[in-house]
Amino acid sequence: MTLDPQPPVGTHIRLLADFTNGRPVFEVLPALLQAPALFELVGSPGLVLGCAAGDVLRVSDDGQFEVVEQGQNLCIQAAGRGYFTPESLADIRNAIGKLGGVAEAPPNLRFVVVTVSRAVGLSAIEQVMDRWAAGVDGVEWWFGNGDQANTAR
Repeated sequence: MTLDPQPPVGTHIRLLADFTNGRPVFEVLPALLQAPALFELVGSPGLVLGCAAGDVLRVSDDGQFEVVEQGQNLCIQAAGRGYFTPESLADIRNAIGKLGGVAEAPPNLRFVVVTVSRAVGLSAIEQVMDRWAAGVDGVEWWFGNGDQANTAR
């Protein structure tokens, strides 16, 4: 048995999400260093579009990135008029968990991020998300990566 003398290094990367008043807005996400400027994303973003956990990204110093290798996951982002309740987060965690995915939110419950395998299929994912969203006042959800990115529901 051989041991890798240098296991992957856990770190965080800063990705450009948008600009507000001409100033960049960044999202900091967990990642594994693969090579200089090349990272495997460990968590799906809540603000950034175009990537999901499992993707390998080339990241520049200004936070811009390109997906070098697409992973097996879809990222679904959801937001509403206000904050989510702990119950609504528990509901989507339970529903998406049945598909083998995970749902996460920041402590203030301002938005929800879902990571689920592409293999589950868009129809099954859309059904779960639509059913959940129908029970939450004012919520919209969209695919944050893949061909479906930026398609709000």
